[in-house]
Amino acid sequence: MEAVGSSSGAKYECLLFDMDDTLYPLSSGLNLACRKNIEGFMLQHLNIEESEVPRMCLELYREYGTTMAGLKALGYEFDNDEFHAYVHGKLPYEVLKPDPVLRSLLLSMPQRKIIFTNADKEHAAQVLKRLALEDCFEGVICFETLNPPHQLLPYMDELDGHSPVLPEREGEPETQCFSINSQILCKPSVEAIQAAIRIANVDPNKTIFFDDSPRNIASGKAAGLHTVIIGSSTLVPGADHALSSIHNIKEAMPEIWEGEEGGQVEQVIQSTAVETVVLA
Repeated sequence: MEAVGSSSGAKYECLLFDMDDTLYPLSSGLNLACRKNIEGFMLQHLNIEESEVPRMCLELYREYGTTMAGLKALGYEFDNDEFHAYVHGKLPYEVLKPDPVLRSLLLSMPQRKIIFTNADKEHAAQVLKRLALEDCFEGVICFETLNPPHQLLPYMDELDGHSPVLPEREGEPETQCFSINSQILCKPSVEAIQAAIRIANVDPNKTIFFDDSPRNIASGKAAGLHTVIIGSSTLVPGADHALSSIHNIKEAMPEIWEGEEGGQVEQVIQSTAVETVVLA
């Protein structure tokens, strides 16, 4: 994909955004509800001892990036779609409300904007719809993008009945991380972030990565990205900026808007921010 609305001389050409607890605050309670559902899945579908579930859930998350990845690494067998349907299917999405302030900020940014989440595409679609941000991003790199059910081949698919799934960068050789037999690929592994960089076809030196996880930020920096920790007023290892809220981005990082003429930027935004597609 060719970058839209930016030239090779621009300081930043792409913005990679984590979604959960980044585009909306941790205080929404969605994170806690998700954890409870994961524990319920472990208890009911994997027959793990009830007294072990909470500790095991947290330890696997810390060691493997997601509890799901940890369960797979330990040898537990379950269907990925069933797991996501159980964990996200009962979430109280109604706690998320449209965010016109963030929407305005995103649409004013001249760079390409892409979601990069460990979650599945259905959850990403639900969250972006509730926040009224679904047309603010060029695409979504999600669980299915990095963990396809078959060897990654150029193909087309549908998201919410209308958005096509775009093939991986044309001419990019397949790598071991996309193998059917590989373990789940997800943040905070540097390999996952490198895969996202390759799929999005971005220059890491001209890309800013926004995430609420210090581990993800450290890996993003190791992959060559400019990094911004969200939800923290102090820098963490690997972070170039720290924002207590995503809403503070214009005050903290005016360079995102530097050198752009408002009319020209608006024209580009209006012509490209039509729908959010899943990148695969």
